[in-house]
Amino acid sequence: MTSHVLVVGAAAAGLSTAEALRRKGYTGGLTLLGDEPHHPYDRPPLSKQVLSGAWEPERARLRDDGVLAALDARFVLGDPAVALDVANRAVTTASGLTLRADAVVLATGVRPRTLPDQAGLAGVHVLRTLDDALALRADLRPPARLVVVGDGVLGAEVAATARGLGVETALAGPQAAPLAAQLGPLASGLLADLHAGHGVRLRLGSAVLGLTSRDGRVTGVRLDAGDVLPADVVVVALGSIPNTDWLAGSGLELDNGVVCDARCRAAEGVYAVGDVARWHHEDLGVALRLENRTNATEQAGAVADNILGTDRAYVPVPYFWTDQFDARLQVHGVPSGADVSVVDGDVEARRFVARYERDGRVVGVLGWNMPKQTRQHRARLLAPIR
Repeated sequence: MTSHVLVVGAAAAGLSTAEALRRKGYTGGLTLLGDEPHHPYDRPPLSKQVLSGAWEPERARLRDDGVLAALDARFVLGDPAVALDVANRAVTTASGLTLRADAVVLATGVRPRTLPDQAGLAGVHVLRTLDDALALRADLRPPARLVVVGDGVLGAEVAATARGLGVETALAGPQAAPLAAQLGPLASGLLADLHAGHGVRLRLGSAVLGLTSRDGRVTGVRLDAGDVLPADVVVVALGSIPNTDWLAGSGLELDNGVVCDARCRAAEGVYAVGDVARWHHEDLGVALRLENRTNATEQAGAVADNILGTDRAYVPVPYFWTDQFDARLQVHGVPSGADVSVVDGDVEARRFVARYERDGRVVGVLGWNMPKQTRQHRARLLAPIR
């Protein structure tokens, strides 16, 4: 019988696991260990509302003090985990604290990739934490010139937010259009048009070689084409690395995350959830690691069930959304590399639903400013995956 659960990670995935355990009737001891000093907060608003100044940091909190108190959990914050003893289910922290439990949930998330020459340069930012967002916000003041390095979801969102603030913005990356690898040419081409129409300077199809600087502050971004994009501020958004270094030597399998079975179990009594978890998706027959808010919440429910004795495979339909300028994109399934067709709405009006097919099977649905219709098509078109 499980009498104490230790959740290593106090962000969305960790908090969702704790809440799911309580919701499902768990009354035992519960500890959340976090490396940041902040109480759990939401990450999606960091690149939009918090960065723009529309929200103050407090509004990004996931729960207020009263709700957290009602959870009846111990929060140990600002003290990163540094080692895991799997056999004894014991975690050692940077301060020397040892925490033991009957079940350990790994929810340590990811950290941003960086450029080799960015360390110590003023004006160069990553965006993962609340403190990152506030530091970047302080630098985004016209007439600052911003270069965003990275053409994925985060890079495109930061570019959109910066343009909304009136900041001169360039977006650089190796793809032909923002999110091209994830969405294919139709939607990514429309995103490129959207950004260009709002004044973002697109330097896509170019690899970034490094940064230029003077007196310890960034001055530009060097491209493989030979030119330099002038910059007062640079955001490096080149993807992320799972936070698994502290698990080296633990005996867990680590390969682009914590490798788990279909129950999100990495070892007896040890589970992983959220961005750091790479688990076997039984319906799709592949190992997946998803970095999005929806997965953090849904996977937490599956982990809680399995801790409490329910044998539950985690088989979600992957989902993420992104808001850029006046566009909200909702993406269900695994559309990468699939054939696409528009099945609802009007592309010219920028309100449509697209269907993705691979080998005769529907594998994805994308909605552009059509949330209700997107849900309808998801239910109908992705049912064969389950």
